[in-house]
Amino acid sequence: MGNYFDKLPNENPLVWAIHTAVKGRARYKVNELYRSEALKRYLESRLSKEKEIVQFRANHFTGNVLVLFHPNLSINNISLLLEKIVLDYRKQVKIFPIKTASISTNQEETKNLLGDGEQGEAVVVATGVATGKDTQKGKIQNMVGSATLPEISMQKQLEKAGSQLVLVSGAVCTLVYCTTLLHRYGLDKNVLLAIQKLHTPLLDRIMVGITFLGDPIVLLLLCLGLKFGPLSHNRRAQANTLSLGALGAIGLNCLLKFLFGRARPALWNRIIDVGLHSFPSGHAMVSIVIYGFLGYILAEQFPQWKGRIFALTVVLILAIGFSRLYLGVHWPTDVVAGYAVGLVWLIACILSLGLQQKYRLSGRHLQEEHLVTTSSHYRFAPSGTPRFA
Repeated sequence: MGNYFDKLPNENPLVWAIHTAVKGRARYKVNELYRSEALKRYLESRLSKEKEIVQFRANHFTGNVLVLFHPNLSINNISLLLEKIVLDYRKQVKIFPIKTASISTNQEETKNLLGDGEQGEAVVVATGVATGKDTQKGKIQNMVGSATLPEISMQKQLEKAGSQLVLVSGAVCTLVYCTTLLHRYGLDKNVLLAIQKLHTPLLDRIMVGITFLGDPIVLLLLCLGLKFGPLSHNRRAQANTLSLGALGAIGLNCLLKFLFGRARPALWNRIIDVGLHSFPSGHAMVSIVIYGFLGYILAEQFPQWKGRIFALTVVLILAIGFSRLYLGVHWPTDVVAGYAVGLVWLIACILSLGLQQKYRLSGRHLQEEHLVTTSSHYRFAPSGTPRFA
């Protein structure tokens, strides 16, 4: 893609960037996208094949395209890519101005004209828009032709979800296995005594500060900040999911502590005051839910920094767990078990958020389809009936 960009001019009359404040994220205005559903599908089909494009969303009601891309590309690179796609779309529509009187022509027959591949897919989209301008049957073909894109998108989502599920299952099994080993071989006490040798006055203060980041009051304030803070715009679903996830994690932790009733370690004088029961660690469990969810949101918002966000989130969660061991208020098995249960709860929260966003987008898509179908109905009304188009 880079070789193509080098050959194109800098001026771009078809596409221009309108929102470029965040690096790796920009919104573009595409002249011919307005009220062109076929061009929208063609753009999405082509952009889905670009490895440098992380996420994208085209809106044919506003003519805007939102693109999230890797930081090695510039805003002008993406503008030129969008221009190339629009020009290719123009060519396909000009080459295949099909005037159908019947709906017998389908996608496969059109693809056979040029064979498989990117050009064949472009012809399918162009066929739909050419017929849609003249007959209502062409409009139906145009809508049927769009079925391939959701299928491809759904397949990618299923593959991604499957790989993530394998990783999460492996992580949970590893944590459970470590908990079992620590408890079976009586390593809890030995690990705490080894950590005790690290104590210094300065490190004591640092660990008290770190463990404070995992206190329930701090975590709940973070939830409220996401819900009512200055960055809460368009984050209602995320804030609600995080708040319910935090309350659920705290409630589940209290229930598990009551059921197991494990006493806290008493190997040396504690620096801080704690409750009665120990298993599983509430700080470890709730912090992985809250900070893990916040890290997920930030990684989705800024994909170009996903690696750094993930690393910082993991370091913070592990530091909170270690602080509980350093302060002598938890056994190692308490912390590891808290991570395991919290990770499962975190995945449940993320899946819940994904379902909410999916249904919201599905509802919006149905509304758009209804508007398109309604306008098509009035435009192609038989003679003798009112025409509102």
